[in-house]
Amino acid sequence: MDWISPRSLKRLGMLNMNRRNVDYIARYNERSSYPLVDNKLKTKLVVAEYGVKTPKLLQVVRQQHEISHFREMAEDLAGFAIKPAKGSGGKGITVITGRDGDEYIKASGSRVDSPFLERHLTNILAGLYSLAGTPDVAIVENLVESAPSLAKYSHQGVPDIRIIVFQGYPVMAMLRLATTASDGKANLHQGAVGVGLDIGSGRGLNAVQFNRPITLHPDTGLALENIQIEAWDEMLEMASRCYEATGLGYMGVDLVVDANEGPLLLELNARPGLAIQMANGRGLLPRLRAIESLKRPHFTPLERSRFAMDTFASS
Repeated sequence: MDWISPRSLKRLGMLNMNRRNVDYIARYNERSSYPLVDNKLKTKLVVAEYGVKTPKLLQVVRQQHEISHFREMAEDLAGFAIKPAKGSGGKGITVITGRDGDEYIKASGSRVDSPFLERHLTNILAGLYSLAGTPDVAIVENLVESAPSLAKYSHQGVPDIRIIVFQGYPVMAMLRLATTASDGKANLHQGAVGVGLDIGSGRGLNAVQFNRPITLHPDTGLALENIQIEAWDEMLEMASRCYEATGLGYMGVDLVVDANEGPLLLELNARPGLAIQMANGRGLLPRLRAIESLKRPHFTPLERSRFAMDTFASS
């Protein structure tokens, strides 16, 4: 196994979990703001007031008797996504990409029927996927159709972009690409590919899978160095707007580029992981300290995103 000393990690400016928890999450995130990001429905409603677009909401299922309306609502839909409002790590999310008679086709290609989806909704309401196992709410959203320029790199799942936002400034970003190993999910711990992105341009910098460097996607065989994110300026400003929407000083903002709608917010995370540093091949600490040392902070999302693009651009 490859090994690196703590001294070397410190020299690279790597943020560790203890420092993240104490110096950034506990210090900059008010507990009163957590419900806004731990509940996807609340997130959708609050960010809309700040001009941040999310996938169209088709139905909210709060009570067991409301499940009977789901079949009627989905009757004419070719695709949609069912999500637990308080789920985490992608658990409980079911994505339907097509229809064949009475059967629904999942992103993986497997087929399910209406009773299966209704049982899934029941499990969500019971809290099977919620953070603390408490009763939950199910939301049904419009299907995200990934922009072709990114979709070609991913295996089955929709590629998403994680941006770390500190005090309203986007400081580091990565693209997450699903693989066979990750079962079509953009989860790095399950084997998805993480591609570090240049804050200045949205261009791919470095890529890892299972924390090891790679140059080609393991399933598509495409070179990851050629990646360029569309509407990058717009995405950074959207991420920055989430600071005003939630008041959270340190968070992860997860976005997608829809083929028809452009950039959309998927969810927010008040406790974003640290693997983004591996994907970028550099640490978060120097960037976080650069923001903390600012004498005159920028007051608008556009000013903050432009400052970040100029300051943290790859040389």
